Amino acid sequence: MRWSGQQLGVENDSALPGLARLNNLVRSVQTPEFAGMTFHEVVAKSALNKVPGQSAMPFGYTINPYRGCSHACTYCFARPTHTYLDLDAGTDFDSQIIVKINVAEVLRRELAKPSWGRHPVALGTNTDPYQRAEGRYKLMPGIIEALAASGTPFSILTKGTLLRRDLGLLVEASRAVPVDIAMSIAVYDDELQQSIEPGTPSAKARLATVRAVRDAGLSCSVFLMPIIPHLTDTTTHLDRALAMVKEAGATGVMYSALHLRPGVKPWFMQWLGRERPELVAEYRSMYFGASSYAPKEYRAWLGRRIRPLMARHRLDGVEEGSGVALAGAPGLKWADVASGTGRFDSSRPAHRRDASVSSGDGADGTAGAGHPPTLF
Repeated sequence: MRWSGQQLGVENDSALPGLARLNNLVRSVQTPEFAGMTFHEVVAKSALNKVPGQSAMPFGYTINPYRGCSHACTYCFARPTHTYLDLDAGTDFDSQIIVKINVAEVLRRELAKPSWGRHPVALGTNTDPYQRAEGRYKLMPGIIEALAASGTPFSILTKGTLLRRDLGLLVEASRAVPVDIAMSIAVYDDELQQSIEPGTPSAKARLATVRAVRDAGLSCSVFLMPIIPHLTDTTTHLDRALAMVKEAGATGVMYSALHLRPGVKPWFMQWLGRERPELVAEYRSMYFGASSYAPKEYRAWLGRRIRPLMARHRLDGVEEGSGVALAGAPGLKWADVASGTGRFDSSRPAHRRDASVSSGDGADGTAGAGHPPTLF
């Protein structure tokens, strides 16, 4: 084990170049049980991030206990956020994890301010709060307790099965405030899943977590996104995925085609060239120039393919961008998502509310129009 202890307010010469400039870096840690990863522990100055700009999202604030993500999804939209510390959006994003070790303590202070309006708070808008680092640092229990004690509704979007550790806390919190959960499960082919998102739990394990959440009496939607052109968009794959989602008891589905933001596209294309070189020319045609989105024609085709399958499996669902919502946003009904009204309904208990979904944008992947504030 190697520990690089640091004093606050002193430049850290042993840290990576960008990290050396931080005056709140406590230490950088490597341990045998997390081979190839480095945790950079920082003292957070704030926990709540206000959603920037004029956003129609049903949440005003986000919390990101970690920066970087060991899930290592090649398509992750948040990769470019790592460059603010001169870390690259590829290997560094997957292995150099910023940990806000005092985030729960800071959050409690912020929530105790008289000015706090108990606005809905979203977790999982940038990187996953239940990635592997959470098994070491255990930041989420303190966050959940602080939000519930202050009367603040919240939602969690994750690919992490570690969420099951906190189910008791989440059930208890739901008695005080609206609590909504969504699980991101994009790939239902085990070999492809391990190649394209090698740090994530299997689809089977995540579906078991959906079932556990539902058995605990909480709502849980599934984000079937991104759907990856020519890899996960076949009728066979989609039908199998939706059947598994239905069997797990999910309360709704959100889907969208892959989008590749600037800064993400090079890393994804590098993976594609290595694993599926026959698709490179097609992807260059689909995601030409600075375009981040699959062509409208493809998205329309995908909708025509998936909607009958969702109907067959009796699953409520919506395409990303067709309405305003958040994965599990408190009180937002599927009907409102489909119509784009984004109205709240606080009359139903949290565990009975329909799951909902999101699209957004922002420097930390939070809110705005056109991009999902999720894990992809």
